[in-house]
Amino acid sequence: MKSLIAVDWGTSSLRGARLDATGQVLEERAFERGILSVAAGEFPAVFDACFGDWMKTDGAMCLMSGMVGSKQGWREAPYCACPAGFEEVAGQLSWVEHGSIAIVPGLTCEHDGMPDVMRGEETQIFGALQLLGLQDALVVLPGTHSKWVRVQAGRIQSFSTFMTGEFFALLRKHSILSRTLPASDGEFDSAAFDQGVTRALRGSSLLHTAFSVRTLALFDRLPAAALPSYLSGLVIGEELRVQTVPAGTEVVIIGSEALTQRYQNALALRDVAAQRMGSEATWAGLWAIAKTLTSSA
Repeated sequence: MKSLIAVDWGTSSLRGARLDATGQVLEERAFERGILSVAAGEFPAVFDACFGDWMKTDGAMCLMSGMVGSKQGWREAPYCACPAGFEEVAGQLSWVEHGSIAIVPGLTCEHDGMPDVMRGEETQIFGALQLLGLQDALVVLPGTHSKWVRVQAGRIQSFSTFMTGEFFALLRKHSILSRTLPASDGEFDSAAFDQGVTRALRGSSLLHTAFSVRTLALFDRLPAAALPSYLSGLVIGEELRVQTVPAGTEVVIIGSEALTQRYQNALALRDVAAQRMGSEATWAGLWAIAKTLTSSA
């Protein structure tokens, strides 16, 4: 493998990076061509239009992660059961073109007989482990469906999903609170956010604390412009409230700049240290999987 084309193909976006023989990123591209915008049978054409020139490089191989491996994607890649590390994931790649283009499988685990799944996050986690030189970690990947992941000896042991971002959107747009909240989120209010996190950490249920968005506005305790940040603090604080974080643990947060900053601030209110990573984790993860694959070969 002289060159790796690393692709993160999600529900709403498509990102790619061209990496050299040492894993360094040479070029990145992004398109608004998430899997929901691609009709069945059109994935090869979209891929070629976006990355076809990169694939012409001698010895190039492409690994794709994310929802591209779901039932709605290019090809369904069966889930790999936890515990899982680089070897297990590399051994269950779903090849679109054998030896040339493959999809990384998602992961699955069970809690009390109930299954949980992830697609794409596993690659980010593996990348973070490589970049930070870690074998053991507690990792959180915030988003529409946040993931809390326990890693031991370089393998993902288990994880749990929290519908935090989706609940924020539902409360923001489709509840009685939407009549209180301003039309747009506006500028982030860190003080209101911290107030929401603190309220959630001291509360017993989001079903109760969420109503405070309405009452704080009703009695002019918070200005309308601060309410979206306060609600964000409530839902993220609820997520953090139910987490067991051993003393002395430093959490690794992977995601966008804005979200990882909010989670780092919220964790600090629980006296938990955290470090943040961004998109570089995805490219490093796909590179590590590719290296595992070529080493095995």
